Amino acid sequence: MIGNSLRNILHTFGQGILNPCMVVLLIMIVITIWQIGDLLMEYIIERRKMKEDIPELLKKINRVGKELALQIIKDSKLLKRQKQLAVKLTEAENMPENSLAAYAQKLISIEDAYYRKIMAPTDLIAKLGPMIGLMGTLIPLGPGIVALGKGDIKTLSSSIGVGFDTTISGVFVAAICFSISYLRSHWYEGYISTNEAILESLMDKIIDVPDKLIGLIDEKGMKKSYEKKINQV
Repeated sequence: MIGNSLRNILHTFGQGILNPCMVVLLIMIVITIWQIGDLLMEYIIERRKMKEDIPELLKKINRVGKELALQIIKDSKLLKRQKQLAVKLTEAENMPENSLAAYAQKLISIEDAYYRKIMAPTDLIAKLGPMIGLMGTLIPLGPGIVALGKGDIKTLSSSIGVGFDTTISGVFVAAICFSISYLRSHWYEGYISTNEAILESLMDKIIDVPDKLIGLIDEKGMKKSYEKKINQV
């Protein structure tokens, strides 16, 4: 008696979440299409125009003073956010040495968090898409198998059709979002590395010590944390 009640509860729950699964998949499809458009706009507006030779830019910065170095950065083909980082660091030049180093770390960490936030939707869909698709496949198979036992081929074929549709949708959005996240992680890793190099060069102009900002790269290739080594005299 109790076993039958439990089975009925689980069956009701399982069948009840089929429609929510399909709604979630539709939302994921809409978000994926949005992300594709967003990626294209990002490439056209920002990435395509970023043609700065970073090693050559760093050489120019190292050959001049602080004020001229900042002007070189402003006139370069770097991203607007990268130029703003340089301006923010030079505006804090009156800070004590340790505070300025911590501020530089904070600026880079803020940029890292900004890029991770952009990648969050596609990262989430890449992980959840196959799971939701699998749920949408298994849920209708139960009634389909029961219908097969009764000789109801029409119900079985309908259940299998729903299962295949949800699986294909889940895998499709996951594959697209994974590709978008992979491409963006490659772009953003380069942005963070450039930010780090520029701030290093400006730090050398602001304080006359051989300090270096060292970025630690996590398993995804993105900058995860930053630390500053200061030689104590």
